[in-house]
Amino acid sequence: MNKLLTTMFALAVACVTVSAQAQKITGNAENGSKKVAMCVGCHGIIGYQASFPEIHKVPMIAGQSATYLASALAAYKSGDRKHPTMRAIADTLSEQDIADLSAYYSQLGMQEGDAPPTAAAKQPSERMQALISRDKDNTCTKCHGVDFNTPNDGTVAKLAGQHADYLYVALKSYKTDKNQQIGRSNGVMSGQAKKFSNAELKELSSYISSLPGELKTVPESRIHRAK
Repeated sequence: MNKLLTTMFALAVACVTVSAQAQKITGNAENGSKKVAMCVGCHGIIGYQASFPEIHKVPMIAGQSATYLASALAAYKSGDRKHPTMRAIADTLSEQDIADLSAYYSQLGMQEGDAPPTAAAKQPSERMQALISRDKDNTCTKCHGVDFNTPNDGTVAKLAGQHADYLYVALKSYKTDKNQQIGRSNGVMSGQAKKFSNAELKELSSYISSLPGELKTVPESRIHRAK
């Protein structure tokens, strides 16, 4: 009996140790800069367009929070976000790779001399205010910030200034159910997106894209010079 208890205690300690080690994964931006080969072909070209699931500009990810980027990559890896190309890339990444890449892109373009824009967000039109106000709990602005650039949590994306066509495709994907190729699993976002027609989502995307934000695309040439 004592041997059994001793063994169980040892296993418990080992599990706690492994868990603690897993939680200690910290991203290193410098290491991340050496792992971007699969990223820059799309995210390092200004105006680059993807064709799946429809033609749209690939999202700007430089300046996005490291926590959000890591959670997004983990979602592609797990299949919560369905996208064949991103799933294939995420599958090749270890947890350390994800942490390093996320740390790298979170600070990319934010060096001294590249300060965030200071322009004030424009006031929404009555039409846009009505759309935003349809969410009686103000979930959109509570999560993403009243300026859509100051999320209340690291796992929430900055949206202000993001490409409108990408935002539109992303929002529609939260409305997609039971599709093996496209769709995103997120209870909150799914519930929010389904409150709007696709035409209304396009209006919202255009408005959010027009707001000043910190996101940008840093050309591959600049990335190479920074190394």
